[in-house]
Amino acid sequence: MFRTLAAAALLAFAFHSPALADWKKLQTPEEVAALDPAEALILDIRGQTVYLGGHVPGAVNAPYPLWRGPAANPGRELPDDQLTELLRSIGAEKDKPTIVTYAGKDETDFGAAARVYWTLKSAGIEQIAILNGGVRAWKDAKLKLSMAPVQPMESQIEASLSDQWMLTREGVLDVVEGRSKARLVDARPLEFFEGRKKHAAAKQAGTLQGALSLVHSSWFGPDKYKMTDTPEAAEKIARKAGYSGGKGDGEVLVSFCNTGHWAATNWFALSEVAGIENVKLYPESMVGWSNAYMPMVNTN
Repeated sequence: MFRTLAAAALLAFAFHSPALADWKKLQTPEEVAALDPAEALILDIRGQTVYLGGHVPGAVNAPYPLWRGPAANPGRELPDDQLTELLRSIGAEKDKPTIVTYAGKDETDFGAAARVYWTLKSAGIEQIAILNGGVRAWKDAKLKLSMAPVQPMESQIEASLSDQWMLTREGVLDVVEGRSKARLVDARPLEFFEGRKKHAAAKQAGTLQGALSLVHSSWFGPDKYKMTDTPEAAEKIARKAGYSGGKGDGEVLVSFCNTGHWAATNWFALSEVAGIENVKLYPESMVGWSNAYMPMVNTN
């Protein structure tokens, strides 16, 4: 009897309950490994071949392209019916803690995890985290990978994207033309911001009138694949780039890039790490904007 109770106590200690108040939105490999796999959804957004070659134990595969728009406008958000079908197929539930894992190749790769996180949050998933550094960090921590594919039980979730963390093209135009107030934040490298380079799918180079440049790679340390994980460090980075607002001041920040990928990194860092309220993502970003022949600056 004593051994049974001791084993139960050890198991309870070994698996960290995801319902505790210290839930972190960026988690270390050790923190993810301590989660009870029966209570949380671990999501691997890498391609299927790489996933089958080794993934975090218990992870369900849903490659990143499933979370994006078509090639002509890859940043476009998913329609509600497609989003609902995707979330059901992976067994997502609004009250089930969900951890996003990805390759962890570099700072650009983090944008995939951030974009999926944004989609999950906008769909009403209540508790989400990203494995900071992805599968690369998991390997660095000497944790075991599994090659057994996981077939989840389909859920009955109904999903629609909230506009709480999103601004549409029309909303961005209102900001550009002065009908509403927001700080536009360009996540792209400077050559895009300055109009010296454009995305292959974009009609024109350039940026949005009045935009602040905050390059997505700013949030990463020398290793270039793990994001800074403290609110103080994230706020310091934002202020160094020129952000002068404060928490609770009501200022709206709108993150954009070429296709809503790098922009998702800025959105995640500002909203989820720094804790700044009213941060929104413009999903289709400059590809959708330029292809609709909307007004731009730095067009050379």
